[in-house]
Amino acid sequence: MTRALERRTAGNGPGANEAAANGDGGESLFAPRRLWRLLRRDAAGMTGFVIIVLVVLTALFAPQIAPYGPTEGDFMSARLPPAWMEGGSSAHLLGTDQLGQDVFSRIVYGTRVSLSVGVLGALMAVTIGVTLGLLAGYFGGWFDTLVTSVTNLLLSIPYLVLVIVIATVLGRSLTNVILLFGITGSPLFVRVARGEVLRLKRLAYVEAAVGLGATAGRIIPMHVLPNLVGPLVTLATFEVSAMIFYESGLGFLGLSVPPDVPSWGNMLALGRQFLTIYPWLAVFPGVAIAITALGINLFGDWLRDAIDPRAQER
Repeated sequence: MTRALERRTAGNGPGANEAAANGDGGESLFAPRRLWRLLRRDAAGMTGFVIIVLVVLTALFAPQIAPYGPTEGDFMSARLPPAWMEGGSSAHLLGTDQLGQDVFSRIVYGTRVSLSVGVLGALMAVTIGVTLGLLAGYFGGWFDTLVTSVTNLLLSIPYLVLVIVIATVLGRSLTNVILLFGITGSPLFVRVARGEVLRLKRLAYVEAAVGLGATAGRIIPMHVLPNLVGPLVTLATFEVSAMIFYESGLGFLGLSVPPDVPSWGNMLALGRQFLTIYPWLAVFPGVAIAITALGINLFGDWLRDAIDPRAQER
């Protein structure tokens, strides 16, 4: 009986209000059919979705798409311009670098590094940040004071400076870069999760669940965490884009993955010294970064509006 009353009370929480606010007859905000219907109506969101799908497919099928290996070079074909420029070759669509490596092939393989850093780094940041934010916000006390103090300290340091210092200490490897962004990105999720928990635990349906004898182990996953999904999903989407940018910046500074690993940041670093005479070495990786970030941001903007009931009312 206690669980039945608890479920009935939970039905009056924010989740129920959100379902009613979207005007879809109580359809869940995260229902795939609803999201797909909204996505088809939004040109910008659909554009972002298509870009993301293409980037993911490129990463998955890089060996089939790239005509050459990422480190396969020929000094006799070094610094060839793109195929449509004078002196270019149809065998190298976007030209070659100073080592004779195919620029298009390295961009294709570099997609794997950027997506790995962005997606895995964001997942790690979400996991750490949400866990600490939930516990700190719900239980409070000395643990909340400790987590809040450390979070405020990390957020007070300029992010790029913090990343550069830690990257210098950890050294160059893909694993270290993912750990770096996962750790340094978590304070933002701690702050968002903690703030939402402080708001949610004061609402009537949570207090009612507590009054019915529900434990924290039941209230947090059933009544609090589901109402955090919306803001956390949209924040994580934008963090993926930001981490791709920062990884490229670290690669440009020589602090990301080793030089022999194809990444867009490494390509920018290698091409900067030839920017005025062989601009394609840096321009094309830069375009790849910009298009990928644009796609993620467009999709993130649409997703934020799609799962925010307040946006449906405007």
